[in-house]
Amino acid sequence: MDLVTPQDIEAAQHRIRTVAGPSAAVRTPLLPLIGIENREIWVKPENLQPTGAFKIRGALNAIAALPEPVRARGVVAYSSGNHARAVAHAAHAFGVPATVVVPHTAPAAKIAATRELGAEIVPVEAADRESTAKRITAERGATLVPPFDDLAVIAGQGTVGLEIAADLDVDVVVVPVSGGGLLSGVATAIRARRPAAKIIGVEPELAADARESLHAGRRVSWPVGLRTRTGADGLTAQPSELTFRHLLERVDDIVTVSESEIDAAVGHLARRARIVAERSGAVAVAACLHRELPPGRTVAVVSGGNIDAGDLASLLGRAVTSGG
Repeated sequence: MDLVTPQDIEAAQHRIRTVAGPSAAVRTPLLPLIGIENREIWVKPENLQPTGAFKIRGALNAIAALPEPVRARGVVAYSSGNHARAVAHAAHAFGVPATVVVPHTAPAAKIAATRELGAEIVPVEAADRESTAKRITAERGATLVPPFDDLAVIAGQGTVGLEIAADLDVDVVVVPVSGGGLLSGVATAIRARRPAAKIIGVEPELAADARESLHAGRRVSWPVGLRTRTGADGLTAQPSELTFRHLLERVDDIVTVSESEIDAAVGHLARRARIVAERSGAVAVAACLHRELPPGRTVAVVSGGNIDAGDLASLLGRAVTSGG
């Protein structure tokens, strides 16, 4: 099985940079995070992207890499929210049609933002997302842009790792994991540029299939009903054969965090770093707050910030009441 190479990620970085103006991906900075004793922590705030999450990188690279006649026939995606918005954004940037298959349970704010970018929205049951997207792709002669099971998408997400390695002599990189595209890409880039660094994935305890799979050395499937119990709605997918191979070869460990720890991390980021993070985006910081990780200079990737305003206010109010 071919895996993404550091050269693929470097090419993706160049390709993504050719998209300029309001549609461009942001080169996000590293920001220091205070309030964690005995650790040097920086956060990589991918919530600052135009679409509010890292997914724009993979979507732009995958669509930019298509030959123009193929791209003109349009793209199809399936997603619970952030990838949907990213594909719609990238398709809009290139002036091509986009169709996005979403679960009925997807956050309304994320779907509204996707529709505003001109994408056609097709709501289905969560278990039917991928099969429906593949059917539409075949019917329309379009190109499927998967959320993670794709070399071009993984390479695009890997540009997060290139930027981290360029900005810091990092010892530990902590990354959210669900389908595994972001972690696969970041791990590939960090292994090439900072080979001694430890690479740790993080996922919710209620959707811990990737951790169980990594520790077992084989993919372990969790039913959709179990994985969707978590409030971190962007972390309910499972690694594919492609991403799992990357995780086996390039990731040191995967740890889990509880729902209350994730909520506390959302509040900590807002109060201590002035960063708005959704639950899925805050799990790496939750691990830094509540788990024993390898020592040294640490970067936690905040993968997204598309949280409902009322939900954020509720989490912050709860933290104030509890004295957090």
